[in-house]
Amino acid sequence: MPDHPPAENDADAPVGIGAETPVGERAGFRLAAFGAVLIVVLFAGYGLGRLNNSTASASAPPAPTSSGAAMPGMVMDESQPHAHNSDGTVSQAAVTTPMGAAVGGLSLSSGGLTLVPETTTFTAGKAQRLAFRVKGAGGAPVTTYATVHDKPLHLVVVRRDLTGFQHLHPTMASDGTWGIDLTLAEPGSYRMIADFTAIVGGQQIATTLGGDLTVAGNYAPQALPAPARTDNADGFAVSYEGTPNTQATQPLLMQVTGPGGAAARLDPYLGAFGHLVVMREGDLAYVHVHPEPLLVDGRVKFWLTAPSSGSYRMFFDFQVAGQVHTASWTLKID
Repeated sequence: MPDHPPAENDADAPVGIGAETPVGERAGFRLAAFGAVLIVVLFAGYGLGRLNNSTASASAPPAPTSSGAAMPGMVMDESQPHAHNSDGTVSQAAVTTPMGAAVGGLSLSSGGLTLVPETTTFTAGKAQRLAFRVKGAGGAPVTTYATVHDKPLHLVVVRRDLTGFQHLHPTMASDGTWGIDLTLAEPGSYRMIADFTAIVGGQQIATTLGGDLTVAGNYAPQALPAPARTDNADGFAVSYEGTPNTQATQPLLMQVTGPGGAAARLDPYLGAFGHLVVMREGDLAYVHVHPEPLLVDGRVKFWLTAPSSGSYRMFFDFQVAGQVHTASWTLKID
């Protein structure tokens, strides 16, 4: 988007000052000017087309109808594959990111919004109420949210060793307090990540905020499983194709096979045929990717740019016969 607005159209402005130009001459002048402008536009388009064709990645997805990145306060077309950034913007997956994809969930505060949990201490294996608010710059709780993929807020909870992943949907009271009963099975430090689009002052701010939860006890962290292409999720064999990197957006195709060996019939879940959460080992940097709206040969197609080199866990939520399942894989990016 340019820094300055384009010049206003002068078509209706007077041609000059003084005596009025005769109608015939005025029309001829406008026709000649229009022809000159048309020639300039055609040549500019030709040059831009050559530039785009020479720089576009061969693996890039078809360009969506919306622009590549949203300005703060805007929400992109949710039917297109995209990821939520940490700075209050939404990135369409068609845009390559040479320095890696933006990540979220690393801070309690971003974009003038702050995550405020009421309690952060839990007992292992016991259901407890997790309550929190999102406060604006002035300290007042936010009470208005846009519905994104069927929910106004998506909550991800995972232990620091990337085990115990949960994708939840709390409900909000009229005073802006979000709440849900949460069970954390094992001792350790957990990360809660709230993914939402708040409406503040008439502006929509898409962001992710994160905070720590603690479960007392003897914490025995688990090493990441070795990288693999297939996972077993409640009897479903789930595999993926594609190799993400930090240089360009790459396709990932998820295939779900039922117990009998046939392709599973996927149901839409939260407005899509699947949801992909990617989290980086160490700091738990978070990327939530939405897929293309239609299946590709029965597979769910995502587009992903890896945020950086390192080790990741990918969590793929899908639904069959009304039941949600989660497959997960370890991914190493050089």
